[in-house]
Amino acid sequence: MNAAEMDRALARIACEIVERNGGAGNVLLLGIKRRGIPLADRIAKHIQRIEGVAVRQATIDVAFYNDDLTKVAASPVVGSTSVDGGLENTTVVLVDDVLYSGRTVWAAVACLLSRHAIGRIQLAVLVDRGHHVLPVGADYAGCTVPTRADEVVKVMLDEYDDAEQVLIVEVEAEAAS
Repeated sequence: MNAAEMDRALARIACEIVERNGGAGNVLLLGIKRRGIPLADRIAKHIQRIEGVAVRQATIDVAFYNDDLTKVAASPVVGSTSVDGGLENTTVVLVDDVLYSGRTVWAAVACLLSRHAIGRIQLAVLVDRGHHVLPVGADYAGCTVPTRADEVVKVMLDEYDDAEQVLIVEVEAEAAS
């Protein structure tokens, strides 16, 4: 995906969130640190253009390992969250860059459910690459890309990489072992 394709995908996700939830009044976009945060910001801007109102936003830090790179811990640990207030009548839309095994999402959901009563939880990702090991699926996906286990989906954002693109790269044999 190039920058224009990424923006169109995020605009489509924003439209789908508004349509599925009957507006954005009871929606909270929860960006998963790191790249989910700027993606949630972009979706929020699209929603504001559509609805004319600002959508509520927060962040969550699920620090453990990156499924696409190297495993450095046995299970995810939620570092922190900026969610405040009641969520009983709220649809929380978790936002992340890539859905792979589902472990990151599972940890975020477990954290939310242990701390809040929530109306509903949905998931928005820029790329769903398959290979889920947990029963987690995206409600909104910018694209679904079938990948091999020896490939990495690399989402590059201006905020971190000075580039706007999504690449599929092969993991070098040394890095995979």
